[in-house]
Amino acid sequence: MRSGRWCGLSWVALLIALDQGTKLWAVHSLQYQQARPVFPGFNLTLMHNPGAAFSLLAEAGGWQRWLFVGLAFAVSGLLLWMLAQTPLAQRLQRAALLLILGGALGNLIDRLRLGYVIDFVELYYRAGSWPAFNVADSAITVGAGFLLWGAFREGAQGSAGKP
Repeated sequence: MRSGRWCGLSWVALLIALDQGTKLWAVHSLQYQQARPVFPGFNLTLMHNPGAAFSLLAEAGGWQRWLFVGLAFAVSGLLLWMLAQTPLAQRLQRAALLLILGGALGNLIDRLRLGYVIDFVELYYRAGSWPAFNVADSAITVGAGFLLWGAFREGAQGSAGKP
């Protein structure tokens, strides 16, 4: 296997460092569950999420930590395998996989170290708000968006020549 297939892992390391650095900043700069308004619709609010996305299973009593750790390891292994199988020319798909891998590992570090994920970005509109999130969550979301966009593009190109 050519070493070029793994060159993107330096981006994963950079993403993890950015994620962990911003979480460290949030822990030292924000008060737990006290919103710091940045501008209308955007607060910085330190939160601890023992659950998954949207705080799924947050109140499960602790066992969910190890479920999510196991899932993160399994997904990370799958993503590494997918990266190894994806040609270098498929840049969008590789970028998507690297973003998702970096985000998964950033949140995995929190779960292993703390038992919960540190979130601090809070978006809202009037009385409604989006669950707090972090850099790792953003990377996972953007990566998933890239995968979907690539799949739609590929589907559209594949059907363009068909009657």
